[in-house]
Amino acid sequence: MHRPTFAATPAELSVPVAHRERVAAIVAITDATCHAHLDTEYAELCRRLLARLARKHPCPLGRGEVRLWAAGTLYAVGQLNFLFDRSQDPHMSADELAEHLRVVKSSMANKAALIRRALDLRGYEPELMRRAMLAHPPFIWVAAYDMRPSDNRSRPAWQDDPGEPRGHIPELSEHSPT
Repeated sequence: MHRPTFAATPAELSVPVAHRERVAAIVAITDATCHAHLDTEYAELCRRLLARLARKHPCPLGRGEVRLWAAGTLYAVGQLNFLFDRSQDPHMSADELAEHLRVVKSSMANKAALIRRALDLRGYEPELMRRAMLAHPPFIWVAAYDMRPSDNRSRPAWQDDPGEPRGHIPELSEHSPT
């Protein structure tokens, strides 16, 4: 998969001219937070998300506090990349993120929800995922058993199909009708 290189300005991100100043103000906050507490890859992903949001019609970025948009952006990107999971590197709790940005955690989460709805963000967004997340997707072994998600690597033996050896994924042709 080809991923665009780091874009430094709203113009390079194809942000509409009418929204460039506002996006630049938000990016200044996300960049400062990422460089101080996360990494440059998070800063890049925040810029991409903001560019997508700015191209949305109507653009929701025109109203509201800039700091809160930055917090919502970081929270939304963090959710996609499991920032709040202690096993990830970098890791940060939502409380810490809110503290760094000097916003109320519930307001930050609400803004992130608005962003996710506006962009119809799901659990897997390749353009907004860290390289490590793309290389090792966390849900690759998750499957539904009895209507509940289950990690197939640690599934109890009694859940296995007795006709298939554990860990074997049969070819589709074996089960296709003749």
